[in-house]
Amino acid sequence: MSFFTDLAHQYIDGEWRPGSGSWDIIDFNPYDGEKLASIPVATADEVNQAYRAAERAQRKWAATNPYTRRLVFERALRIIEDREQEIAETIIAELGGTHLKAGFELHLAKEFLREAIHLALRPEGRILPSPVDGKENRVYRVPVGVVGVISPFNFPFLLSIKSVAPALALGNAVVLKPHQNTPICGGSLVAKVFEDAGLPAGLLNVVITDIAEIGDALIEHPVPKAISFTGSDRVGRHVATVCAANFKHAILELGGNSALIVLDDADVDYAVDAAVFSRYVHQGQVCMAANRILVDRSVEKEFTEKFVAKVKTLKVGDPADPQTHIGPLINSSQAEAVSSVVDQTVEAGATVLLRGTAEGNLVSPSVLTGLPADSPVLSQEIFGPVALIIAFDGEDEAVRIANDTPYGLSGAVHTGDVERGVRLAKRIDTGMIHINDGTVHDEPIVPFGGEKHSGIGRLNGDSMVDAFTTQKWISVQHGRSQFPF
Repeated sequence: MSFFTDLAHQYIDGEWRPGSGSWDIIDFNPYDGEKLASIPVATADEVNQAYRAAERAQRKWAATNPYTRRLVFERALRIIEDREQEIAETIIAELGGTHLKAGFELHLAKEFLREAIHLALRPEGRILPSPVDGKENRVYRVPVGVVGVISPFNFPFLLSIKSVAPALALGNAVVLKPHQNTPICGGSLVAKVFEDAGLPAGLLNVVITDIAEIGDALIEHPVPKAISFTGSDRVGRHVATVCAANFKHAILELGGNSALIVLDDADVDYAVDAAVFSRYVHQGQVCMAANRILVDRSVEKEFTEKFVAKVKTLKVGDPADPQTHIGPLINSSQAEAVSSVVDQTVEAGATVLLRGTAEGNLVSPSVLTGLPADSPVLSQEIFGPVALIIAFDGEDEAVRIANDTPYGLSGAVHTGDVERGVRLAKRIDTGMIHINDGTVHDEPIVPFGGEKHSGIGRLNGDSMVDAFTTQKWISVQHGRSQFPF
């Protein structure tokens, strides 16, 4: 595919060039192992060059009329629409996403670009009263300056655009580091879209590299004032620590261990459909996935039988096949980790309802139940196609189980009484939760983010303004102040 040969470069200050590191990041197709690209890594010096280019370009961009800035995002949207088929094929090849997943990712990427068009005009100033006679207090919303964005491998095109586009729309410049497993979809392709949309050079820079090469240079660097990171809570904790030590604002979108709760009055067939999608979409490599499926004991038997039957119909295989539901995990380490979790959970006493097998990076679905209450898997995130079904007796026990995790990202409640569902949802310690729906949702104007180890801060809508701008107080004394000496 042309994207892989054309975009296997760093993008710094408007130039496509190789990294000067002594080793290459190899981009593989996770399904068949095909080598897609070989990209010499960027060094810490090139990270510095990227940030300095961003710093130089940002002030002029911030002073550009926001009506002019937003034209870039209108053009970027049209470019994605024109190249949608080729971008979808790139997503399928680079990260093993199915046709359904690629379509879902592209749909949301376009929605976030549409919101970025409006965000350019969103910041508003205020005039506040003063207790001092003759004084006028003006509060301005101004860009933070330069933003560092670190995106993950599971939805790389979407989750890069989700931070990059709002940050740019609000007058900032950006240095983007994609995950090393998805350097094209998460990095170079995003740069190409904005380059072709007419974004001035230096405002978006992409460095394809690894911590083994640059250490903490990306987050320690003095230029960026905010770091937007999406990834694991383990790495997020380190990012937050380094940001705090360097007085930077950290926006962290981290992992989850979401519970989908099925109450005794739920529509069981519908709950099964929601649960299967919420657990197995993109092979379970979704931070919002329903890691735990909590079912009232009165409907447990019916739900479990129907859930297992539906899971058995899911087709595992080549993501390029439009009929495939479950493609490969991103790499062999991830596949081995998921298989190991299943083995350990079964050895610890879980009941196997469906035992998945592994062939290369393809891991077929597992369904486990009867887990001991102290099973470690109940409190951790499983980034793969493994469902845990847990019976409960009454709402109080459902709430206790749902909250018994260090995470708090998403969730869902299924019930025949919507207000009952809302009352229960308010008791769950999570940033987002959905009544009679799945756990995997993202929309451009709602606050997206988690509690506990699932992150700090929110993205989307007005939260983007909070994340990527700062407030500046300028006072004007129209009269004369009285000074005590």
